[in-house]
Amino acid sequence: MSAPAPPSAGAFPSPPGGFAPAPPPSTRRNAELLLLAFAALLTTVSLFLVEASQEQSVTWDIAKYGLAFLGLFAVAHLAVRRFAPFADPLLLPVVAVLNGLGLVLIHRLDLGAAQNAEYNSVPVPSPDANQQIMWTGLGMVVFVVVLIVLRDYRTLARYSYTLGLIGLVALMIPALLPDRFSQTNGSKIWIRLPGFSVQPGEFAKILLIIFFASVLVAKRDLFTTAGRHMLGMDFPRGRDLGPILAVWLVCIAVLVFEKDLGTSLLIFSTVLVMLYIATERVGWLIIGGGLLAIGFVFAYKSFSHVRVRTDTWLDPFADYHNTGYQLSQSLFGLATGGLAGTGLGSGRPNQVPFANTDFIITTIGEELGLIGLTAVLILFLVLILRGLRTAIAVRDSFGKLLAAGLSFTIAIQLFVVVGGVTKLIPLTGLTTPFMSYGGSSLLANYALLALLIKVSDAARAPAPARKKDPVAPIAEATTELLRRSETRPQE
Repeated sequence: MSAPAPPSAGAFPSPPGGFAPAPPPSTRRNAELLLLAFAALLTTVSLFLVEASQEQSVTWDIAKYGLAFLGLFAVAHLAVRRFAPFADPLLLPVVAVLNGLGLVLIHRLDLGAAQNAEYNSVPVPSPDANQQIMWTGLGMVVFVVVLIVLRDYRTLARYSYTLGLIGLVALMIPALLPDRFSQTNGSKIWIRLPGFSVQPGEFAKILLIIFFASVLVAKRDLFTTAGRHMLGMDFPRGRDLGPILAVWLVCIAVLVFEKDLGTSLLIFSTVLVMLYIATERVGWLIIGGGLLAIGFVFAYKSFSHVRVRTDTWLDPFADYHNTGYQLSQSLFGLATGGLAGTGLGSGRPNQVPFANTDFIITTIGEELGLIGLTAVLILFLVLILRGLRTAIAVRDSFGKLLAAGLSFTIAIQLFVVVGGVTKLIPLTGLTTPFMSYGGSSLLANYALLALLIKVSDAARAPAPARKKDPVAPIAEATTELLRRSETRPQE
């Protein structure tokens, strides 16, 4: 038996005691905890500023809201630490700041509504901030349940068709109900029963994103098949347009029967972006944009509510005391805020209808100014970019499309909301994620956040170490006869 070969030049010799084991990978959960503590402090201080600006004594509401906020996000942090230890440490704190600021503004609007009621000698309405805390608590329950039950997000792909069917049915139920059970402000988007109401479209969009992510992975060849090549771009074949036409028809049906421009635009735009990510073909975007334009022209010609919103967008002051009042007051509020804002509690945001739901962005712009509104938009941008970073880092195609779809639906919804209140695009009636008052939106968005955190945990988790094949001892190794051609050539 020949002697073992000497170590090659430059090889690093093993120390006498061997190499120390590699340190465990950092989960960054402590950084997340510090950021959550800062979010709770920021929320409590902002509540104090609102109370001080309204010339009221410091009440128990500040401690009640602050402690409840801190307790809820402490539970969420413990759930992430236990069930998604490698998740992105910025996702939950950013949502905490947005949710906390929304709570502050809703409390501020409650104080303004109470002052108006006292001035007009009418009963003081019940505060919406109490309900918002309750809905935030239920949202945390949904968040924790998703983290616990969903051990591996890839199992959702097995039930994608079932989830897609449930989402489609949930989206269409309000259209089948009588107006008294589903209609609010002209849109049939609710399921309203005695003591219970829910907006199913908020949950349907998540189920449909899961469905389309699975379909785009399973049927990717269908969408990437070469078609016509024009203007330097590849367009799909005519017979491959069935899926995008089906989505378009569903969104048109939502617009026709439910008069919900926001949800139809959100779903179609999200699916179109996911389709582009899956195929990397600009042709799909051009076709989707054309279908979107055709749908808008059809809706404008066929439905009076779409014409009213479009005409209001073009000139809100033409019918100021009727259809243009809401948007006009929004523009006045943003102009009043200016660059630095009037200060928390010092503006008059209650003059804008639906200031705590559809127009909470206007409340931010009036009291925090362009600087504060820009800071809020940057927080949303951080949330969206971290979600897209998760989509890039995760290893499987389903996770990539799922994370990208969840991130882009927040981006599109934010663009539609901000564009509507600033007269960039027509109003759609969507709410600002994590900030606006409402239970369905908070519950759905916390479920969305939990899914994004599960994908982030899988993307950032270290790859499992591969077990080395056991090497047989030299004494038990078998001999092998080699042919001359298999040996090294003679010199």
